[in-house]
Amino acid sequence: MPTNALTVDVEDYYHVSAFAAHIRREDWPSFESRVERNTHRLLDCFDVYGIHATFFVLGVVAEQFPALVTEIGKRGHEVASHGYAHELVYNQTPQRFREETLRSKALLEDVTGRAVLGYRAASYSITSRSLWALEILQDAGFVYDSSIFPIRHDRYGIVGFPRFPHRVRGENGAGMIEFPLSTVSLWGRNLPIAGGGYLRILPIAFTHWGIARVNRREAQPVIIYLHPWEVDPDQPPQAVGWLTRFRHYRNLNRMEERVTGLLSRFEFSTVARVLGIEKGADR
Repeated sequence: MPTNALTVDVEDYYHVSAFAAHIRREDWPSFESRVERNTHRLLDCFDVYGIHATFFVLGVVAEQFPALVTEIGKRGHEVASHGYAHELVYNQTPQRFREETLRSKALLEDVTGRAVLGYRAASYSITSRSLWALEILQDAGFVYDSSIFPIRHDRYGIVGFPRFPHRVRGENGAGMIEFPLSTVSLWGRNLPIAGGGYLRILPIAFTHWGIARVNRREAQPVIIYLHPWEVDPDQPPQAVGWLTRFRHYRNLNRMEERVTGLLSRFEFSTVARVLGIEKGADR
């Protein structure tokens, strides 16, 4: 069966896009940061299973905790970019997106001393109205992107987008590889099996069945994501609406168990290795 890609979006609980209406960016320094301890918790977990993952790191996290980014690389994991300050792509101008993307990439490369090959947008916010971002990412030197979710959702998604890794060709050259967030096709619809809230909220048997179906029947790799705050049920609660509260806090106390269940059942590695493009040479 194919080896799947395991990914971590390295952000703190107060960086979450759904909290943006309640927590201003300028107030972030007043919140207790928990991303360092939670990321170390995941690193230790992955060590137990001998699995390497791709860590999409926010630029603001790299600025605050450069030693954490160094540790991720030292443990054999891939460091990739999650943008600078978790701002939705479709809320930015192309110029602002370019500036923040280059800033984040340079930060991560300066810390690790290695080329950053991959990018993932905040909250999968490369949608039909922000596809222009792919050209900017290619110009910035990224080899692959994993920002597009081929589902219908109120905050992200492109219905009908190809479900598996493929090359997206831009005007400048051959283009990048897009590794869409994973779905299983059922009854004419794409249903999410990519991890995160779907791993916490949906029945675990459904996720296991979906991954196995994609691996065996379609002979394709799956890409799984999670966040450090998802293994932290003791994080300070925020006063948010019922839907955000449900999506963010549901089953946080069960997430680590569900992740280890995946690690013991399926094969995982970094995105670069799964795509066969592991060439992050020293800069």
